[in-house]
Amino acid sequence: MVKKLFVTDCEGPLSLNDNAYEISAEFIPNGNEFFRIISLFDDYLVDIAKKVDYHSGSTLKLIAPFFKAYDITNKDIVKFSEENIFFVNGAPNTLDLAKKAMDSFIISTSYGQYIEAISNSIDFPIENTYYTILDLDSYEVSDEEKKRLFHFRELIIDIAKKESKTGVLDVDTLNNIFFEEIPKMKIAKLTDSINIVGGIGKQIALENILSKFKVDSKSVIYIGDSHTDVEPLRFTKQNGGIAISFNGNDVAIKEGEIAIVSDNTIATSLLVDLHSKFNKDYILEFVKSYSKDTKRAFESFRINFSLIEEFNEIFKDKDLPIIEIVNEDNIERITSESLKMRKKIRGHEIGSLG
Repeated sequence: MVKKLFVTDCEGPLSLNDNAYEISAEFIPNGNEFFRIISLFDDYLVDIAKKVDYHSGSTLKLIAPFFKAYDITNKDIVKFSEENIFFVNGAPNTLDLAKKAMDSFIISTSYGQYIEAISNSIDFPIENTYYTILDLDSYEVSDEEKKRLFHFRELIIDIAKKESKTGVLDVDTLNNIFFEEIPKMKIAKLTDSINIVGGIGKQIALENILSKFKVDSKSVIYIGDSHTDVEPLRFTKQNGGIAISFNGNDVAIKEGEIAIVSDNTIATSLLVDLHSKFNKDYILEFVKSYSKDTKRAFESFRINFSLIEEFNEIFKDKDLPIIEIVNEDNIERITSESLKMRKKIRGHEIGSLG
């Protein structure tokens, strides 16, 4: 039998958290708006400016000096992460199913402290995870640089207020702060030390897994939901694997081949179960059948019966999840429904982040 691999992002497909956003909101004044603007700036740099050598998810790099300014320590992030884990309904069961059926991995842009907390909470092997390493304790910030960072935070909050009213992001000021002023400061050593596992970083991690296990890319299922998953989703789809957007934003849906919109990951479990036993064509035929007649699909395809029973129980009084192959005819509808689901289950603020 051909060896199969299961690879997933964490925040979105598994957890409801945006850990870096939540840390910012907890420890930095007006940290929610502060993070939102830097996240918008991150999307701008990737999608519009197409900044050279800049990778999606670098919000986590840009905010690090501000964590030091507000005296956040490694221990603070560990403690906060351990106490604030919220899973998508069914996620631990889906991950357990995948883990028992095949070699399974998490590739996340999130900080390692959060991924370790997630792994510990669901008994997932930390050695099968990839993440962004953040070590705040190894760097110092002077009082003078703290004051400058406090001032930059105030400027960013002002940008947030204006953006909320006008919809226009002051990218000139943000470019000046992050690519002119902060790089001149000693705390920039912290920023420079951070290697973001996002975008192309996730693709590199995925290719590393394939190489390590000597597995063809056609044997992988990859699940993502946001800007940081564009490259691994595209790589998976272009190389014959199964690329799935789970409650994805517009760019993730565009790059995925299959879209799932659901408040419970049992919808993912159906495809994971099939992936562990059958080839891609079989899975695509199931998805086509499911989207036309779910009951008949369950009768016609060899899905674990206990999963079907659980699925029917969960959704007996609810609308069924969307599981569809993405095409030009349905992408607009799926994107609309997916964005609604993101905001419904993760909250409007986190669900709106890229």
